[in-house]
Amino acid sequence: MINVDWQAFTPWSALGGGALIGLAAAGFVLLSGRIAGISGILGGLLSGPKSDQSWRIAFLVGMVISPLISWALFRLPAIEINAGLPTIVIAGFLVGVGTRYGSGCTSGHGVCGLSRLSPRSLVATITFMVAGFVTVYLIRHGLGD
Repeated sequence: MINVDWQAFTPWSALGGGALIGLAAAGFVLLSGRIAGISGILGGLLSGPKSDQSWRIAFLVGMVISPLISWALFRLPAIEINAGLPTIVIAGFLVGVGTRYGSGCTSGHGVCGLSRLSPRSLVATITFMVAGFVTVYLIRHGLGD
C-alpha cells in the first residue's frame, strides 16, 4: 500500500515549477538557439571556447543562487538526505558517467529533447525513469530492511 504524506503533497507548486522550467527552457532556446541541458552547459564551460564561457557561468551561477534566494524569501521544506557521503559521491559519479554515455542529462533530454520530439531523448528519458523506478524498488524492497 502506498502512503501519501498529504502535508508534503504539493501538486500546484509542482505544476507551477514545471511550467516555469518549460518556459525557461523554451525562452533559452528561442533567445540563444541553445539547449538548456546542464551537463552540456557545464561540459562546454570546462572544454568549450572562451567566447562561450560568460553565458555558461551566468547560467550556472543562476542555478546556484536561485534556491538561495527562494530560501531567503519563502518557507521551504527541510531537506533530509538519508545517505552517507560515500553513497552520495558514488551516485554523483554514476550520474556523471551516465550523462556522458547518454549524450546528455535529464534536463537536456527530458525537458528540451522531448519538447523537440527527439526520438533519442525519448529513449533516454524512458531509460532514466525505468532505472530510477528499479533503483528505488531495490533499495526499499530488495536490498533494504
